[in-house]
Amino acid sequence: MSLRLGDAAPNFKAVTTEGEIDFYEYLGNSWGILFSHPADYTPVCTTELGKTALLKSEFDKRNVKVLAVSVDPIEKHHGWKKDINETQNCSVEFPIIADEDKTVANLYGMIHPNASETFTVRSLFVIGPDKKVKLTLTYPASTGRNFVEVLRVIDSLQLTANHSVATPADWKHGERVIVVPAISTEDAIKKFPKGVEVVKPYLRYTPQPNLD
Repeated sequence: MSLRLGDAAPNFKAVTTEGEIDFYEYLGNSWGILFSHPADYTPVCTTELGKTALLKSEFDKRNVKVLAVSVDPIEKHHGWKKDINETQNCSVEFPIIADEDKTVANLYGMIHPNASETFTVRSLFVIGPDKKVKLTLTYPASTGRNFVEVLRVIDSLQLTANHSVATPADWKHGERVIVVPAISTEDAIKKFPKGVEVVKPYLRYTPQPNLD
């Protein structure tokens, strides 16, 4: 199964390091990140989970709940979690799903047979409060993810979901944004009192609208 942007994120029940969960109930009205790991006790994954734990306050600030998933059993997860906390100087408090029967992996298309028949690739899904898939990222097992980029994308997704703007290349929170083409320049000037810079009729900038 290949999930596409805008598809409903499949719900599931799972055993995790924080107890049994129902995915939709766990998310509630929050945004969610579901990301997979090829196996426990692997070096790149150890750094990724550590980085995610260290960014907890940033995810909390954005109303984002995080879940990791690996096809290894729960006993291994608990032991690995101790290693992560020790080596990455962090405290992993988000659930790590024990997906031994690959239910979650198959629901989300995390097994890529040409890469590995048995292990998940490094997939990441951002899911909105409406339980729709907003972003998908897939990395090879050898390349660690950039979680600062994940935060940047969430900032963009949350901004553009609530305002008639898009974000340009390399945009960061606080920088100017693009007025979407569906809004005329006349209407944009009324809608964005901070000002509209018209570079081309189709390329118009305005300061980020949700900042004071």
